[in-house]
Amino acid sequence: MKILLINHYAGSLNHGMEFRPYYMSREWVKTGHDVTIVAASFSHLRQKNIEMQEDIKEEYIDGIRYIWLKTPAYNGNGMGRIKNILSFLHKLYKYEKEINRDIAPDVVIASSTYPLDSYPANRMAKKHKAKFVFELHDLWPMSPMVLGNMSKWHPFIMVMQKAEDYWCRNADLVVSLLPDAYKHLVTRGMPMDKYVVIPNGISPDEWGDDKEEIPEEHKQCVITLKENNKFIVSYVGGHALSCGLDMYLDVADKLLDVQKIHFVFVGQGAEKNRLIERAENMGLSNVTFLPPVSKKCVPRLLEMMDLLVICGSDTPLSDYGESANKIRDYMMAAKPIIHCSRVNNDIVSLSGCGFIFRHGEVDMIANKIIELSEMDKEEISEIGQKGKSYILQKLTYPLLAAKFIDELKK
Repeated sequence: MKILLINHYAGSLNHGMEFRPYYMSREWVKTGHDVTIVAASFSHLRQKNIEMQEDIKEEYIDGIRYIWLKTPAYNGNGMGRIKNILSFLHKLYKYEKEINRDIAPDVVIASSTYPLDSYPANRMAKKHKAKFVFELHDLWPMSPMVLGNMSKWHPFIMVMQKAEDYWCRNADLVVSLLPDAYKHLVTRGMPMDKYVVIPNGISPDEWGDDKEEIPEEHKQCVITLKENNKFIVSYVGGHALSCGLDMYLDVADKLLDVQKIHFVFVGQGAEKNRLIERAENMGLSNVTFLPPVSKKCVPRLLEMMDLLVICGSDTPLSDYGESANKIRDYMMAAKPIIHCSRVNNDIVSLSGCGFIFRHGEVDMIANKIIELSEMDKEEISEIGQKGKSYILQKLTYPLLAAKFIDELKK
């Protein structure tokens, strides 16, 4: 099967996020399919963007044909990002022949976070009599309306809403990362028989014995804490407002006098400097902030911790489920997890590998951390192993990629 996947933000292990297009495509290539990924040269999600002078660049990564389209750099979510999006869409049309050179795709997948690439994707699909698939990562335009408090009458929102309605009606298949997104999509005209859930997963080969060593700064921090018999509670990921890390600083404040417990926050983001300043002002000597690590270092880093924490979104968006990569990495590390979430079908609770709290339940979380810190290692390990077993049975990319192909063949 010849698969054309359009994802504005697609990355690779060399470039950083987004990883899903890479992992899916790598599995498809392994099983004999030809895959082309079309992505923008610049994305705010990547650790390394593509340097290019020309408008279009082709390269192969692990057997996957990548087409990079040159787009302008930007910061934040203002006009710069809109120009970046418009540039990418324009070049999808402009370089359609080059993108489809030497291939006549059997399947065209529109996979960007925003829905506007559904137009050029469907055009290419019709031209080649291919199946048109829309892969839903987040609900747009609902997300900017909820998170950015934008009116449904804002011109940007109206354009996005028209695009969402378009692919709800025109896609041959809607693949959602969110388990309950159908509750919204059917109100926009999507027939239920088009809908399938294929969430994010993990790549088992990254969790073998040859995991990449973590940076010396991180290693020495953990070793020192372990030598002092600390129970390490850790968060590894982005430091954005939506990550809810202020609440975990409040939890750390509650546990300041519990000498055994120490918090380690690893990552980067817009809120990090403010969080560091707040922790200092609160006198939180039981909190350490460390720089981000590469994805290849994450497995070994997580396995060195005792308890992992995460906070999901406390907005109506959570009612449709979530598919956070971070949770899957946490579960593969075989560590117990504390997750603040309003999602009812959360995989932490489904697997039994952790404990779910509502946002703001600081005292209850603090008490649970104390309880876990007093358990013996066998009890802690048993809880964590439930998460790893769940992932290996249900959420590896070889399994998910095979399911995707099965759906395409129907």
